[in-house]
Amino acid sequence: MTTPYTTLITASDLQELQAQGRPLMVFDCSFDLTQPAAGHVQFDTLHILGAQRADLDRDLSEHGDGAKASGGRHPLPSREAVAAWLRRLGFDNTQQAVVYDRNNSTYCVRLWWMLKWLGHDAVAVLDGGLTAWQAAGGATASGPAPTLPAGGFELRPALRELRTVDQVQQALGRPEQTLIDARATPRFKGEVEPLDPVAGHIPGALNRPFNDNLGPDGRFKPAAELRAAFEALLAGRDPAQVVHHCGSGVTALPNLLAMEVAGLGPTALFAGSWSEWCRDPQRPMARG
Repeated sequence: MTTPYTTLITASDLQELQAQGRPLMVFDCSFDLTQPAAGHVQFDTLHILGAQRADLDRDLSEHGDGAKASGGRHPLPSREAVAAWLRRLGFDNTQQAVVYDRNNSTYCVRLWWMLKWLGHDAVAVLDGGLTAWQAAGGATASGPAPTLPAGGFELRPALRELRTVDQVQQALGRPEQTLIDARATPRFKGEVEPLDPVAGHIPGALNRPFNDNLGPDGRFKPAAELRAAFEALLAGRDPAQVVHHCGSGVTALPNLLAMEVAGLGPTALFAGSWSEWCRDPQRPMARG
């Protein structure tokens, strides 16, 4: 079997996979927090040829009465629910998954991580997103996603670790846990808070805004540059003990992926993040 792509994939490499007829599914995860319907409109207007739609609210979060694997503003669905959705799209365990968005990889890394969590290693983020695809002359389409026969995707042991709020609180201040918060620095410091009821951060957390991982072209920075930045942030702490979080468990994931690109992963995710942590006034909170 050809070696799968497991972190990033370039537009030219994706074009090559398509030309070879490799088992493949592309997911468009474009989204807008302020206009949740915008991603659907963008998809119908233009998307990578053959792509399926993956919506943060509808497909990658559980906002209804279904089982939830985390708390916070964007609760993770259960592994079983995500697997059922993938089967409905026609996905199976033999396929290479490629995820992208038109938001500087802000949202698509959520699905990258979820597939790893479901035990599927062959998933990669399209580096540079739709912009890079169009610049490379990649084929596009408009209108709805193609309807495919149901797939046979099966759950396998998780390849990435999900931490609960209780686990994070129990390990708070201990050397076996280093928290990295991916929110913008003013939110981390508690100077502003546009989304959650309480401003601030988990005591002891380090701050690395998730967009620091990208260059001006929207692609992830070189591995050596990412490694140097994370090692400077960790200041001797063991990378294996890192737990990533943000506001709701979405923008933490570019940091998690960047650490893997840098050769410092895999690391854990606290998906409930600040939005779950701050709902309990008994939990310690910090500012500054």
